[in-house]
Amino acid sequence: MAKEAELNLRKTRPKIADQFVDLKQELSSVNQVEWDSIPEASTGVRHRRQVEKFTPVTDSIIMDSRSRALASGGAATSVTAMDGTESVAAHSGVRSATLSDARNQILQINLDKMSDDVSGQTVVDPKGYLTDLNSLRVNSSAEIGDIKKARLLYKSVTSTNPKHAPGWIAAARLEEVAGKLLQARVLIQKGCEACPESEDVWLEAARLQTAQHAKAVLANAVRHIPRSVKLWLHAADLESSNPTNKKKVLRRALEYIPNSVKLWQALIELEDNENDAKVLLARATECVPHSVDMWLALARLETYENAKIVLNKARKVLPAESRIWIAACRLEESAGNVAQLDMIMKKACKTLGKANVIIDRTTWIKHATDAEDAGAPETCGAILRATLAVGVEEIDRKRTWVDDATSCQKSGHIAAAKSILAHTLSIFPTEEWIWIKAVSLEKDSGDSASVQGVLKKAVSNCPESEVLWLMAAKETWLAGNVPAARSIIQQAFQAGHDSERMWLAAAKLEWESDEFVRARAVLSKARGRASTAKVWMKSALLERELGNHDEEEKLILDALKLFSDFAKLWMMAGQCAERKNDIETARRRYLEGLAKCPNSIPLWILAAKLEEKYTSVVKARSILEMCRLKNPKNAQAWLEAVRFEERNNEHALALALLSKALQECPDSGELWAEQIFIVPKPEQRAKSVDALNNCDNNAHVVLAIAKLFWRNRKYKRTRKWFERAVTLDPDLGDAWATYYKFELEQKGKPEKVIQRCQKADPHHGEVWCSISKMIENSRKPASELIKLAANAIQVEL
Repeated sequence: MAKEAELNLRKTRPKIADQFVDLKQELSSVNQVEWDSIPEASTGVRHRRQVEKFTPVTDSIIMDSRSRALASGGAATSVTAMDGTESVAAHSGVRSATLSDARNQILQINLDKMSDDVSGQTVVDPKGYLTDLNSLRVNSSAEIGDIKKARLLYKSVTSTNPKHAPGWIAAARLEEVAGKLLQARVLIQKGCEACPESEDVWLEAARLQTAQHAKAVLANAVRHIPRSVKLWLHAADLESSNPTNKKKVLRRALEYIPNSVKLWQALIELEDNENDAKVLLARATECVPHSVDMWLALARLETYENAKIVLNKARKVLPAESRIWIAACRLEESAGNVAQLDMIMKKACKTLGKANVIIDRTTWIKHATDAEDAGAPETCGAILRATLAVGVEEIDRKRTWVDDATSCQKSGHIAAAKSILAHTLSIFPTEEWIWIKAVSLEKDSGDSASVQGVLKKAVSNCPESEVLWLMAAKETWLAGNVPAARSIIQQAFQAGHDSERMWLAAAKLEWESDEFVRARAVLSKARGRASTAKVWMKSALLERELGNHDEEEKLILDALKLFSDFAKLWMMAGQCAERKNDIETARRRYLEGLAKCPNSIPLWILAAKLEEKYTSVVKARSILEMCRLKNPKNAQAWLEAVRFEERNNEHALALALLSKALQECPDSGELWAEQIFIVPKPEQRAKSVDALNNCDNNAHVVLAIAKLFWRNRKYKRTRKWFERAVTLDPDLGDAWATYYKFELEQKGKPEKVIQRCQKADPHHGEVWCSISKMIENSRKPASELIKLAANAIQVEL
């Protein structure tokens, strides 16, 4: 029953597909062309099209647009090119009429601009007009119409005012741009006839001609304008291939214009013979006595005696010219008469003052540095000694002169900087800080002898300065003269410097010179004369180096009776007991030391490491916790606690401690650097960004990031960050050692790193200090310590 009902329904209401079965069968006979010609289904659909609206433009807009077009028009107005396939617009007749009107208006405007209503003379700036012409460029053949309009304009200009030279030049250049060089020459020739007194017209005519014809043009030009320097110089330039003819032209020019400095300079430069050049310069000084360069050039070519005569004549002619006096100083310096330089410069300042010539300090310093550059350092010093006080208040002299010396040093004028400081010290001989500045300058630029010379003057003028005595002794010792260094220290004692630093310097001198008996005697004397904790400590260290451990311990215990609050003595006492394996004594001494010096973090760390090594981790952890309680917000205490947990495989606890540490000490670069490597590798990049945000200029953070780049094989960035680390903190030995290790591995320039490290002489760094404080390394230089530290540093790659 259900099937019959469904069949009846299909008969009464058949499917759409069934209704088109016969039509689909006929589609099989449709070919490809007929199929492609069937329209799209949407073609017959009716769309509502928007009606186009046309709104007329107001007259004001049309007139405003035309006014702007006229204002920016002229000969250079561009015309849009039309392709040959384009058709002319329906209103071409209207456009032609409009263009014709516009052209007439443009012409009228330009003519009005170029002529004065009263006198008929030009009011156009010739230089500006010619500059505008230089901007005229023809980009395509479509601008022919513009050229025609411009041609009509310039024809009107030259006919209206034929004496107007820029008009002729413009007309000729227009033809040149249009490619009609012959017509340009004809026009400029007419311009020469109309304006024979114009230099520019003749020069333009010569430019448009060939080289041979240009000579004839300029020959004609100098007949009309014989006193034109520009024309004679251009005529001489045309003879560049023939120096003899060029000399003839210049000599002929000087007959008409003997007072032209340019012509004399051009002629003298051509002379290869020194004697002929002297003759010309002698004549030039007669014709152009106001030219300082001529006098100075003649003096340079003359002998010493003749040069003095020339400069004396020049000084009489030009009493207000400072360069003549400076040249006189250089002359005397070249002859070896250095003693006369100061007298000459004093006379110069006096003469210039009478002539009311005011020269500021900056100019005098420039003259001095120029003299140094020319190889006359004594002249440089004489200029500065005579003129440094110009325009400086007495109260500002020290600061101003030292700043001047610093500026000269930065610009590379070392002789000038030394002269300024020497002059400053001659007036302020007891200023210790200026002497130190002078010594630093000598160390940077001079040799050991010059440094010692400055220090010798320093201690004689400033005997009360302990620093200068110590510097003098050290420099003498570094030069290898131990007896002289010993003598300097003895003189310092006689001058009243019976201080800890002086005694330690004396002991170090003997110690480093392997004079151990002398060193022990000096320290023994020092303990009686300057009994300080450091003197006792150095005494114990000497005995440790010599292997006298019993004597070392005795000295330490005696020192602790006097200086029980000196933490380093307690550390040394505990280490003495550790070396003897007397752990109980070591523990007792550390605990006694902590009771006396609860703020000494290294002492807490030594006590904790002793318990960690010999007793239990729990006791060591307890000591470190007590350390943090007594020294809150101490980054070193937190760092040791984190590393302690890492050593004992308590990674989770170490991370928790580090998080608390960064909350307590958010500015600690060492803690941020530690975090970068303690976290898992995927997080290290993010942690390095956090570290930079909190401690951007911390050498420990920068060093950690350099290691990170090294591990990721980004070597160029690694080197850049190592450079930044050693620049931020040159005293961080670990940075130098790691940088050296990197350069050694990459086969870069490790020797250069060693040299820079030697100069920086670092004293800090965890690994660096552990290496340098070993007995066997105590006297090794930085150049050796950096290699040992590099071997000890571990970089995970």
